[in-house]
Amino acid sequence: MKRSAHAWARPALAEFLGSALLTALVIGSGIAASTLSPGDTGLQLLENAFATALGLFALILIFGPASGAHFNPVVSLADAALGYRPWRDVGYYVPVQILGCIAGAVLANSMFGVPTTFSTTDRMTGPHFLAEIVATAGLILVIFSLARTGRSALAPAAVGAYIGAAYFFTSSASFANPAITIGRVFSDTFAGIAATSVPGYVVSQFIGVGLGLLVIAVLYPRTDTSGAPAAKRTRVASTRT
Repeated sequence: MKRSAHAWARPALAEFLGSALLTALVIGSGIAASTLSPGDTGLQLLENAFATALGLFALILIFGPASGAHFNPVVSLADAALGYRPWRDVGYYVPVQILGCIAGAVLANSMFGVPTTFSTTDRMTGPHFLAEIVATAGLILVIFSLARTGRSALAPAAVGAYIGAAYFFTSSASFANPAITIGRVFSDTFAGIAATSVPGYVVSQFIGVGLGLLVIAVLYPRTDTSGAPAAKRTRVASTRT
């Protein structure tokens, strides 16, 4: 049976808006941090991380009931792989997430009067590649360990806290999101990334989601002692930058 237009339009709009606002939050707070704390990279990163963690918490609460608040292709892929969401949803979630992140970058630039130009910040290094694997695997583990154990209500706070911490414990500052990685190309500011660095980041993020799913499968098998599929018992509501 075909789904009504409303059935996909509502979550698609939520994913677009959430992705746009998340990107505007990351880039905008980075621009503000650079302005407020010139010359102090550590303080700039702290301000950027703090704003992102709090804002992400709020965005998940706002858009979670409408779409699951993924804002992130690797989360959508993992959601489908674990049986929480039909694979057909991934087909429209991912494009609107990417478009939303690009729109959010333009919005952030506009709010601060910054020209929308391609970033010149080259971020791709071996340590950053490894860091993105770790950051993405950790994000998947946070989200789906909660989902598999009936604690999805904690996801907004847990995801926000994890991302805020990952800004500091990973050398890449934890992008962990192919859509926002692409979106950040469109802002030559504190949070920007050069287009030449995107392929390496995205590849490492997809490796990370595979690793995260493997750990979830080992720690939290699909079937509980009653034989009921775990993926059918709890619905996911979460995301990342």
